[in-house]
Amino acid sequence: MSKAIYIATIESDSGKSLVSLGLLRMMLTKSSKVGYFRPIINEVKDSKFDDHTNTAINFFNLDIDYDDCYAYKQSEVVELLSEGKSDDVIHNVIKKYKKLEAKYDYVLVEGTDFSGEGGFTELDVNLMIAKNLNAPALIVGAGNGKKKKDFVNTMQLTYQSFINKEVDVIGIVANKIEVDEVEYICKELKHSFPKDLQIDIIPKVDFLTFPTVKEVVQALNGRVLFGEQFLDNAIGSYSTGAMQLRNYLTRIKENALVVTPGDRADIILGALQANASSNYPKIAGIILTGTLTPEESILKLIEGVQSTVPIILADGGTFKITNKIGSVKSKIYATHEKKILLSLDTFDKYVNAEGLTKKLTSHKSDKLTPSMFQYNLLQKARVKKKHIVLPEGDDERIIRAAARLQLLDIVDLTLLGDKNTIQLKCDQIGLQIDLDSINILNPEDSIHNDDFAKTLYEARKHKGMTETTANDLTRDVSYYGTLMIMNGLADGMVSGAVHTTMHTIKPSLQLIKTKPGVSVVSSVFFMCLSDRVSVMGDCAVNPNPNAEQLAEIAISSAQSAEAFGIEAKVAMLSYSSGSSGKGEEVEKVRKATEIVKAKNPNLKIEGPIQYDAAVDMSVAKTKMPNSEVAGQASVLIFPDLNTGNNTYKAIQRETGALAIGPMLQGLNKPVNDLSRGCTVDDIFNTVLLTAIQAEQE
Repeated sequence: MSKAIYIATIESDSGKSLVSLGLLRMMLTKSSKVGYFRPIINEVKDSKFDDHTNTAINFFNLDIDYDDCYAYKQSEVVELLSEGKSDDVIHNVIKKYKKLEAKYDYVLVEGTDFSGEGGFTELDVNLMIAKNLNAPALIVGAGNGKKKKDFVNTMQLTYQSFINKEVDVIGIVANKIEVDEVEYICKELKHSFPKDLQIDIIPKVDFLTFPTVKEVVQALNGRVLFGEQFLDNAIGSYSTGAMQLRNYLTRIKENALVVTPGDRADIILGALQANASSNYPKIAGIILTGTLTPEESILKLIEGVQSTVPIILADGGTFKITNKIGSVKSKIYATHEKKILLSLDTFDKYVNAEGLTKKLTSHKSDKLTPSMFQYNLLQKARVKKKHIVLPEGDDERIIRAAARLQLLDIVDLTLLGDKNTIQLKCDQIGLQIDLDSINILNPEDSIHNDDFAKTLYEARKHKGMTETTANDLTRDVSYYGTLMIMNGLADGMVSGAVHTTMHTIKPSLQLIKTKPGVSVVSSVFFMCLSDRVSVMGDCAVNPNPNAEQLAEIAISSAQSAEAFGIEAKVAMLSYSSGSSGKGEEVEKVRKATEIVKAKNPNLKIEGPIQYDAAVDMSVAKTKMPNSEVAGQASVLIFPDLNTGNNTYKAIQRETGALAIGPMLQGLNKPVNDLSRGCTVDDIFNTVLLTAIQAEQE
């Protein structure tokens, strides 16, 4: 069994980072204990951290120290090899790797990326390291800029180099392949390599090849005059503005970087106006050359114009600056979430991760790790695209979550609110989101208001609701979102970032109502602990359920667990275990347990039981040695809201566990409530839960 995989390439700009991120996420779905190791990192200039390593650690929140993630800087290896100390290099690499191997279930080892000017043969060094670590290799090559036949030959030679050095190769990744060449490359590679070798083809994704304005600023050592929050803008092309404006405007392309002397106010203002015009493409940024700062009157004019265009001042002439810009290559760095998410999505689409997993190791685990659970959420949500309405459309957290969901194209979205207000909020926080591809409805003047008012009045007139009240309530975002679901315009709703729980779910209780045989709507949290995922209910809705309601909550929670891939082992929590305790609250739990057993005799359930006995096997063996649930409970049912809400929050804050939810259960259509302290991740995950619930319905 191998615990590591070695990602290798023979060139710079191969897109190896995309594969690294995808493999890290793949490993994290199998275990929460995953390490990352770069034997040799690039020289670090302005930052004390290597970009590759920093991105891996921070995006995936890896439990690993930065200094443990590498053995040498490139210049150090060059010096040691020039002194004939290759054995010292390998010895130290192995020493650092073994430290990680002992601590983690899996280790991703990333080879050098040929970006430096080292005086050593990087391929030989990579081969030497991979062989001595006894790690199987995954070879990544880029097809852009190469003739098809040349690319295939290069991959064959690289593969043979690894085989000759007795390094096992488990797969080949052909990256950045032009779309019209995919079929040819796939056919030729499969013909050229052994049948049991996994071959994956990743088409070229333009956005991932575009450098950002931030990367250009770093290369030029430029100074940001305006729009610092838009430095992540992607650059699709660049051109020099040296001609008259009327001629230059015809040469502006989508996502262009405008390069012009700082005293060309006509080009600067014209480019900004073109960016704002619907008749011209959007531009990524403006670089001012010649160390020329625009005059004060021009700066004042620019300052008063709302724009998403960063403006950078650079030292040097236009020709010199243009050449530098042309040499900038796109990288993936920790703060560029959009590129990271798109890389992961691209990996998911084109790489057979499961095939690599089988080749990497035969190890199987019955545990559902938090990373695996979150990964499974993404995959389940992709099964069938659902439409989710987010009533609090002008909240910054909602907008950020919507942008992430839009990028991954997992669900269709409707935001409720005023489009101009939402656009202004996006501009203020520097968020690029295509609002034209998201349905935005304003309940204050929606075309659906009359129909919704009629629906609401007919549904509630027997309760005394008047037509006037119904008309007024359709302008309430919670009622409006619920009425969208009732009228088939949405499959589910997520709200509560701004509104109370009651404000969110009251319309659902009145209109959507509960499923047949269900009398109580309840909630669960998916608590992602370090080594497992537990389902906890009810922590958000029912203050003090009676025995019958508690039994129903337990049954619904067990069904929710199974629906999300968690084997249901239900613990009915109390302050005593088994028959040891007495009292009204204990008897309520005992009665609820008996009701569940009568209704679902095949469900694994134990109660009353204390929390420690439910989750700790050593305690369980002492208190309840014959229980098939004690010590391994996956569904934890609290006797009341006070206990449940405080317990889940205590676990979340003290352990750093991720709490996904609350997810409401028992309604005919999915409506889920957010905490008013929710994060963007909370919203993102809750939308996924809602989409999956809608699919299951």
